[in-house]
Amino acid sequence: MRKFDEWFSHFRSSISDYAYYVDFEKVHRNVDEIKVELNILNALIGSKNIEADFDKILAKYPQVLKCIPLLLAVRAKEIYTIDSDGEYLFSFDKMNYTSNDYRMFMRKTGLFDLLENHIISSLVDYATGVETGLDSNGRKNRGGHLMENLVESHLTKGGFILNETYFKQITTKDIESKWNVDLSEITNNNKSTKRFDFVVKTKAKIYAIEANFYGSSGSKLNETARSYKNIALGSKNIKDFTFVWFTDGFGWVNARHNLEETFDVMEHIYSIHDMENGIMSRLFI
Repeated sequence: MRKFDEWFSHFRSSISDYAYYVDFEKVHRNVDEIKVELNILNALIGSKNIEADFDKILAKYPQVLKCIPLLLAVRAKEIYTIDSDGEYLFSFDKMNYTSNDYRMFMRKTGLFDLLENHIISSLVDYATGVETGLDSNGRKNRGGHLMENLVESHLTKGGFILNETYFKQITTKDIESKWNVDLSEITNNNKSTKRFDFVVKTKAKIYAIEANFYGSSGSKLNETARSYKNIALGSKNIKDFTFVWFTDGFGWVNARHNLEETFDVMEHIYSIHDMENGIMSRLFI
């Protein structure tokens, strides 16, 4: 009989790998797409007559507009502004205002000041820094996949083969049609659809798997624990079908009571420590 406190004591603070922090391949790819336009705008750095020089560039190379939002750390083709001079929705895909208006935009956003006063020396380098900062926002998504990757690595080490004995991102409807099983107990009589991170199919059973890691706390954890508890309870009434949950992370510290409630009623809830100690080979039979 497992004890929750002992099980919980093995939870980790982080599972971040080296690629978690910044996806530099993506950063450089995004900058390369606008490198020509950035180098054209480099002519404005240190300009003594930046507004006139900007007008000349815009007249000859209107495509430089597409790189301006990134200089403000914005991922959009349109930027909305409003002040005492009026309300604007600037397009940076195709000019929708006069060069005077875009000149005003550059001045009021501070981009002219950035360029004419030599605060930077290269827009390509500057854009690379901005892209790096923006990419840090993607850590949450990358972090969400880390636990899935970890679970998958243990599945493959256990001899399971993708799309033969284990499957990724498969819905309850797919499971029902593929293996002729009734999952109405966990889909509110087919009124809802659930997508599982993995499904392992052995000769004896179908194992539906969820995998997540929470490095920080939040209201989502309590809801996740309640939701998976209900799936686990409903799964007990489905023949040859088992729900398995792999979870970990210090984010559960503030939600440990909800996790413990689920642990008490859910037979197949496991941590990274369990995976490292061979639970895969003992579980999937």
